[in-house]
Amino acid sequence: MVSMCRWCFLLFLFFCFVSFGIDSPARDFKTPEQALKDAFPDARIEVKNIVLSKEQVEKIERLSGVKLGTRLVSWYIARRGNSIVGYAYIDTHIVRTHPEVVLYTLTPDGKIDIVQVISFNEPLEYMPDENWLKLFRGKSLTGESLRLKRDIPNMTGATLTSRAITDNTRKVLAMWRVIFGGER
Repeated sequence: MVSMCRWCFLLFLFFCFVSFGIDSPARDFKTPEQALKDAFPDARIEVKNIVLSKEQVEKIERLSGVKLGTRLVSWYIARRGNSIVGYAYIDTHIVRTHPEVVLYTLTPDGKIDIVQVISFNEPLEYMPDENWLKLFRGKSLTGESLRLKRDIPNMTGATLTSRAITDNTRKVLAMWRVIFGGER
């Protein structure tokens, strides 16, 4: 009889965790290091910490329409031999009330290659699926591009997540353009 009560108690705890959304480590999908290694296999990845000038911040915010929030940014440059094979930026932002961490990788010419969620602390039903994230592949920052419900469809029931990823994609592309793409 005691073992039956123990199972009932464990089952009760399981349903409490599921029902009340108690955070679990399963929400962290990959470490940033693993995500970078998977995005750029066999590449040497170097970190470039950059303190943006006031003018660069203003330019990035004007190009993207998104507040930057910090002048210190860390970019990852992937190289094979002497050639750059891509760039990456890991962005942490608040979706509704909790942080989301997203890896953005860019091609050497500044187009989005991969958008991957590496940590998501909102309820999992608001998390974007891989097919939606693949809509960003090949996108660059041109004019009024990359707007939710115009260029990128909204995820039904997850508008805040859709907006956060779309807006921050523009921010990342604007940063790349100002820092690496010759935009002055």
